[in-house]
Amino acid sequence: MPALSAEQLHEIPLFTSLNPEQLELILHRHRETSHQADQVLVMEQDWGESVFLMMSGLAKVRTYTADGDEVVMSLLGQGDVFGEMVALEGSVRSADVVTLTPVELVKLRVQPFSSLLRQQAGFALALASLETSRLRDLNRRFALQSADATSRLLDALAYLARKSSHDQDPLARIPCLAQREIGLLAGLARETASRTLSKLRTRGTVVEEDGTLMIVDLQALIKRGLVDPAEMKK
Repeated sequence: MPALSAEQLHEIPLFTSLNPEQLELILHRHRETSHQADQVLVMEQDWGESVFLMMSGLAKVRTYTADGDEVVMSLLGQGDVFGEMVALEGSVRSADVVTLTPVELVKLRVQPFSSLLRQQAGFALALASLETSRLRDLNRRFALQSADATSRLLDALAYLARKSSHDQDPLARIPCLAQREIGLLAGLARETASRTLSKLRTRGTVVEEDGTLMIVDLQALIKRGLVDPAEMKK
C-alpha cells in the first residue's frame, strides 16, 4: 500500500477542514497495515491508543447480546474512521471491529487527533456529523427489525453496496461474503436469508456473478422506502 499523503488525507470528508500542517500532524508516525478477511482489528473492552482509518475493504462493528448472539451494529468502508471514541473520552473500545474482506488500514496516533478536536471547530463538527450519520443508519436499521424478511435483506444488501462503492451507490456490486454475514447484518437466520435471497434472484431483483451480488431493480428499494428517489437523482 503506497504511503498515505497529506493531500490524500485531505480528500477524506472528516479531514477536509484541516490545513497542511495539521494534516501532517495527524499523519506523524502513522502506520499502514494490511489484513485478511475475518481478522479482529479491535476488541470490545480493550484499551486503545490509536484511531483507525479504512483505506479499502469492508469491516463490521459487532457486539454480543446477553444470550451470546452476535449483533452487527454497522459497516465500515473506504474512508471510514473507527476507534475515535478513545480520542473523545479516553474510554475502552465499545465493540469489536472484524474484517469482512481484505482491508488496508491506517493507524493514527490518538494524541494529535484528540488535540485537534479540541482546537479546531471544523474538525470537531465533521466528527459530530460522522457520528450523527452512523446513529441515523443504526436507527433506520433497528426500525426495520419488525419488517418482512425481504425488506430487511434488501436493506442489508443496499447498505453493503453503499459501503463497497466510492459514491455510496446502493446498486454497486457487493464483494463475495458468506450468507451468514449477510443474514447477521439483516437480522435474519442464515436459512431465512438464503431462502429470501433465492427468491430475489428468481425475481431478477438481485443478480449473482462469481459469488458477488448486485441489486439491479432500483424500484424494489424505492417501493419499500429503502432509498430516497431524490437522492438517487443527485
